[in-house]
Amino acid sequence: MSSAKNVVVAVVGATGAVGEVLLRVLEERQFPVRQLVPLASTRSAGKTITFAGEAVEVQVACPEAFEGVDLVFFAATGGLSKELAPEAVKRGAVVIDKSSTWRMDEQVPLVVPEINADALEKHRGIISNPNCTTTGLVMALEPIRRAAGLKSVVVTTFQAVSGSGTPGIEELDAQVKAKVAGEPAPEPTVFASPIAYNAVPFCGAAMDDGYLDEERKLLDETRKILGLPKVDVSVTCVRVPIPVGHSGAVLVETETPLSPEAAREALDAFPGVTVVDDPATGKFPTPAEVEGSDEVLVGRVRKDYGSDKLWLWEVSDNLRKGAATNAVQIAEALLERELV
Repeated sequence: MSSAKNVVVAVVGATGAVGEVLLRVLEERQFPVRQLVPLASTRSAGKTITFAGEAVEVQVACPEAFEGVDLVFFAATGGLSKELAPEAVKRGAVVIDKSSTWRMDEQVPLVVPEINADALEKHRGIISNPNCTTTGLVMALEPIRRAAGLKSVVVTTFQAVSGSGTPGIEELDAQVKAKVAGEPAPEPTVFASPIAYNAVPFCGAAMDDGYLDEERKLLDETRKILGLPKVDVSVTCVRVPIPVGHSGAVLVETETPLSPEAAREALDAFPGVTVVDDPATGKFPTPAEVEGSDEVLVGRVRKDYGSDKLWLWEVSDNLRKGAATNAVQIAEALLERELV
């Protein structure tokens, strides 16, 4: 076991959108990194990144790169995680993975520390970080579940293009620039339809039952994190032309009636959640407001017409709390529990 002041940290995907934010969050939160080992594909190997004021060369992600490493953050593709995460564990490292590869494995904890940090006690070397959309949703649901139980959830997401990484951001930028210049927009390659000035109800890949794999992830992961394997979760995922910040319009059915006032109180008392909710004066959460923040913002809390269900609107920075910050919080919890 490594001392909390003596941790060798590797980051796979250090040059990608999430990897860059992850490095920034490690610095901001003063995570005790003794040595950083930035890793990437052969295409990005050899580049230099700056961490803690020092230039560090990016190496090729391969099994041998994990020798002597205590903790590995995977911020890359699922294929790379599937191939290399077990190799890192074989060499004594603990892995925190952002991809979907391990999330539904019964032997792998899927963790949002404010909700289910105790699951870390049973880890076998790999811990999964939830989908960036799931994290904001469960952070908004858990305070309500604790206050009044949870019977069902209906959610429509509005997901930023950075959820598809740097290529998604670049595709939006290219299409917007073309439209502003009065030129034909480049054909979409990342998204199913042009994303500039549009809303695309298609995130991820289509499945045989008409749903998208992104929607299935949100269902399965919500159940696993909340420990409610049979709770009804109905989902539609929409991609919107926003660089950063996932949003969700959520209809919640509780086991016992919960007033909007009591729901706001429970939400605002929960770590990592802030209520912004006064539409009469124009106060409600937006993606622009949450960008760069680690808080999940919740507003528009109101009783459904004709039922005891509650509506709410939640937003979170998908690159930070939705990915990088949650991963670093997992690492902090591991150190606190002496599990690394």
